[in-house]
Amino acid sequence: MLNQVVLVGRLTENPTIIETESGKKYTAINLAVQRAFKNSDGIYETDFIRCILWNGVAANTSEFCQTGDILGIKGRLQNRSYETETKEIKYITEVVAERVTFLSSGNKDKVKENVKSQK
Repeated sequence: MLNQVVLVGRLTENPTIIETESGKKYTAINLAVQRAFKNSDGIYETDFIRCILWNGVAANTSEFCQTGDILGIKGRLQNRSYETETKEIKYITEVVAERVTFLSSGNKDKVKENVKSQK
């Protein structure tokens, strides 16, 4: 079986690190991905896709990326459900990122500093 997703899109907001009760770190981002074709009105529509990033991938993305940056994400689809306060069950499909590539960044100086410090 194969469950693999590759996306290229823009961040819709700045990533923020969240820590679970067990101490794992993650961030949930939304990626705006423009469709490759125009609709009947001649407009390119955009899909907003929720992606979950864990541990080091989450930390690096949170540190070096901001709203509007273009990211490439390789990961897998995941379905889950949760119950609301009104006892209604909601279902979510999201991408769990395994790899994130920074394709453009407004934070280039910070990235360059990090690369120099790692050498």
